[in-house]
Amino acid sequence: MKLIIQIPCFNEAETLTIALNDLPKQIDGIDEIEYLIIDDGSKDNTSEVAQQWGVQHIVRFKQNRGLAKGFAAGIDACLMLGADIIVNTDADNQYVGEDIKKLIDPILQGKADIVIGERPIDQTEHFSFTKKKLQHLGSWVVRKASQSDIPDAPSGFRAYSKEAAMRLNVINDYTYTLETIVQAGREKIPMTSVPIRTNSELRPSRLFHSMWGYVKRSVLTILRAYMMYKPLTFFLAISLIPSICGIVFIIRFLCYYVIGQGQGHTQSLILACMLLIIGFLTVVIALLADMLSANRKILQDIQYHVKRQEYEKKQGEERTE
Repeated sequence: MKLIIQIPCFNEAETLTIALNDLPKQIDGIDEIEYLIIDDGSKDNTSEVAQQWGVQHIVRFKQNRGLAKGFAAGIDACLMLGADIIVNTDADNQYVGEDIKKLIDPILQGKADIVIGERPIDQTEHFSFTKKKLQHLGSWVVRKASQSDIPDAPSGFRAYSKEAAMRLNVINDYTYTLETIVQAGREKIPMTSVPIRTNSELRPSRLFHSMWGYVKRSVLTILRAYMMYKPLTFFLAISLIPSICGIVFIIRFLCYYVIGQGQGHTQSLILACMLLIIGFLTVVIALLADMLSANRKILQDIQYHVKRQEYEKKQGEERTE
């Protein structure tokens, strides 16, 4: 059983050694532990620090491509290297490395394929009151969108089995945390969470520069993910708005018409027709989006089998060398 711990990095030379020193060197049930960093176009000597520490694998981008791209590249590299379990953690030592054992236990026991670390948000001192409430609100929205019970959706401390990792598709350029939960929930990938601990803050978060910016991008990420995996429900819900308004205006016109005053309210009938046409067109869009979603599922299944063959071929070649 091979575990690879991956760490996305962007200008992390000052904190990376602290995070690496905190990682476990052996875990019961794991035969090999290797480390991989994704250097996301760092301008400092992040890669050199990792090499000096003894990190076995380094994925480098020539320019910054964002957390989501770095995460996806790391997952692909870990699978190529023959990982059975992949753990993702942060380079700022936000999470306690010792809790990785707790994180991978449900996978080792066959109870889940994705495990997400639940941070003690309300007890985290460097989280402001507003941030704590937004974290809870965001997690609640993700739970509804994914039909899961994950209490801490934005947590980046998570473990994936090989099977789950091969099924991941990160489309968003901003962050992988919310999208992958919605995807896993809708694709019925076994998923759970475990309580974990956090360390003191070493530096401010680089994922967002303002609370409003974070909220805006998170909402867009959740909506986009929900549209991808439940397009029929999403667009049918939207079609109800103009359709109901159109029906209300028709009823209003008919009421005036019955009492002999319909001649002065023709504009209500015109508006009602326009709204009903918009509602009908939205229903058509919903049906088209649902067909596209069915095609996407077929393509994802093909992609999964191609990935499996590619990774197995790569590992077979390494064994024969």
